[in-house]
Amino acid sequence: MDAGDAALVWSAIAEPDDAEAGALVSVLGHEGALAWIGEAGHDPVAATATLASEPRVVDRILRARERWVPRLAAARPTELRERAECVGARVIARGAPGWPAALEVMGARQPHALWVRGDADVDAAWGRSVAVVGSRAATAYGEHVASDVAAVAAERGIAVVSGGAYGIDAAAHRGALAVDGVTIAVLAGGVDRLYPAGNALLLERVIRTGAVVSEQPPGFAPHRQRFLSRNRLIAAAGATVVVEAALRSGALSTARHALDMLRPVLAVPGPLTSAASAGCHRLVRESGATLMSAPVDVLQAVMSLGDALGEDDALEGPDFGSAAERQAYGAIPPRGASAESIALASGLTGPEAATALAGLAARGLAARSRGLWSRAETRETPDKTDNLVQRVSD
Repeated sequence: MDAGDAALVWSAIAEPDDAEAGALVSVLGHEGALAWIGEAGHDPVAATATLASEPRVVDRILRARERWVPRLAAARPTELRERAECVGARVIARGAPGWPAALEVMGARQPHALWVRGDADVDAAWGRSVAVVGSRAATAYGEHVASDVAAVAAERGIAVVSGGAYGIDAAAHRGALAVDGVTIAVLAGGVDRLYPAGNALLLERVIRTGAVVSEQPPGFAPHRQRFLSRNRLIAAAGATVVVEAALRSGALSTARHALDMLRPVLAVPGPLTSAASAGCHRLVRESGATLMSAPVDVLQAVMSLGDALGEDDALEGPDFGSAAERQAYGAIPPRGASAESIALASGLTGPEAATALAGLAARGLAARSRGLWSRAETRETPDKTDNLVQRVSD
């Protein structure tokens, strides 16, 4: 058995983020760690000596062996691959070509393998990505913001990573899909079971244009602990945006993982009276998260300032009467949007956006029809911001 097949076996016999499995594999490699399981069965003294360099965890690893052995019979690499092929999935072993380099920041806590449905290059996607997470019981405001943030990122070629759940996760995936962007859903169970079932159609769309990913083979059910474990994979994105979160929530778990990995974390503010925003406010107050003032903030979090805004983008194009006019113009999507949506996307207050849009109309750069603002035809130099901050409107 080669190292790749051994990694597949470990993805089936060890639970996600199994600390003892991670320690054993980090010392012996996937092949050596499997051989050690057999050695420990008939000669525990020799097996203990093999781990002499890890005296603090050797007893825990010996006990953990009892968790892994019962699963070995059902973890044959050939059968695991066949199971994946039956649902159109592929597998990438840790360290193999295509393995997401972004996950290497986790060290021994990396998955042993990734089971993937979808043709997206998960290495490239994770390497230029933003995680958008939040409450399943999201408010209309939260879903609106999540969709906007995802659309702004996806239009700039940034993959949107989330967990495929109801609420904020689903809104983020939809926002990316609406602008033909790449989005990755990280599941807590096997990729053969699109969970939750109510989002199955959405996750099928994610598969067609991006990828659905799990660190466990097909056939594994989503359990509570597996949801918490998979959050570290979502947090390995280039930045994490928490849109809504209660004081006890999986989204805060994701944010803590991201902070531990020294990834930027942005939190969306909400009403002081909203329990759905209490976790976001705590992140800003106690954990050093950045307060998100507009969806475009995500660009600067993921990319360098010059790359995000583009010096030429900022200097060329129509002559605007103010910075607010430029912000409002850049936030008008191709299909048009209400003044309220443009204010939210641009980071302007309602009155500031109204004044800016009136100024754009006076210059022949924007027009209002049936309650929606859209960019007007102009003979000015083509504005290179056309693809900068366009977003999805409801």
